[in-house]
Amino acid sequence: MEVQEPFYKKVPGRRRQISRWILADWNRLIFLSRGGNIFIMEDIKIIDANADNLHEYGMCGYKDLKQEGYRRKVEWLKQRFAEGMKFKVLYSERDGAVGAVEYVPGEYAWRTIDAFGYLVIHCIFIIPRHYKEKGFGGLLLEECWKDAKKENRHGVAIVTRNGSWMVGKQLFIKHGFEVVDNAPPDFELLVKKINPNASSPVFKDDWEKRLNRFGDGLVIITSDQCPYTAKAVKEICGVAEVDYGLKPMIIELKDSRDARENSPCAFGTFCMVYRGKLIADHPISKTRFKNIMSKSK
Repeated sequence: MEVQEPFYKKVPGRRRQISRWILADWNRLIFLSRGGNIFIMEDIKIIDANADNLHEYGMCGYKDLKQEGYRRKVEWLKQRFAEGMKFKVLYSERDGAVGAVEYVPGEYAWRTIDAFGYLVIHCIFIIPRHYKEKGFGGLLLEECWKDAKKENRHGVAIVTRNGSWMVGKQLFIKHGFEVVDNAPPDFELLVKKINPNASSPVFKDDWEKRLNRFGDGLVIITSDQCPYTAKAVKEICGVAEVDYGLKPMIIELKDSRDARENSPCAFGTFCMVYRGKLIADHPISKTRFKNIMSKSK
């Protein structure tokens, strides 16, 4: 890791090895070892975003309400706060919002899982490269864990995957999570329990039945959970009509139950079906859509 002032100040003293972040104050100081030395990172805090301050910090690299996806995500989050959703921002005094975690009670999760009694993480991310692999993911994860304990939840669950778009499982395995279920093509459901006797969360398993509802046309199932979906839907619809003579059917998922009970993929909040087959299980670009369609002929 490259040490960049003014983020770190070397602390004099004997060399010692520290294998993880040690927190002196959750919101201000983090001690880190590098090459046997101890460093202090300052001016980092975790902010509990709410309907009043959400737009101050932005999300996923967006902060302009002129961007449709961001604007819709902000409104979507404001509705979800009443359901117990948390959106916690990793904030740097120097660089602003550099990461976040979004989680919600399992009964309101937008993933296609049964996780009643758990907190379910929708997404967790760090954006700037120089903030990655420095333990900040663990800080955000601990926020969720503390809330799960405070709310007397069974534990914390998350859907991960080996492919693109979603977070991998490595961070969670490192922090005591275990894989309890899987779904096609490469989704995994992980959990860390507070109550060891609680039933584990599971994926829905009626994928073929769900796909059969959509017929032979091009169908886009979408929601405002991710700020990137609005752009993806707009671009794909344009390419579908101009290049392939297809007018997609757009299905907007109206709430978390709709996503859990009707989405034909484990991601839940965005997928595409063509000729009765799942062709995308997360938001994709128009270029990726063209590649998929060229193989579907």
